[in-house]
Amino acid sequence: MAYVISDECISCGACAGECPVEAISEGDGKYVINADLCTECGSCASVCPVGAPTQG
Repeated sequence: MAYVISDECISCGACAGECPVEAISEGDGKYVINADLCTECGSCASVCPVGAPTQG
């Protein structure tokens, strides 16, 4: 199941830089993950300072 970013996101961008398939982009007030591109690797979750990315 693809990762999703919760409302806990502080828009720091750390997750976007770690995504190997560039599935993460800046959304309206928080970053978002394109579920069609997400490979469920967990790289985003491992670098997020607030734990916003979780498996949806």
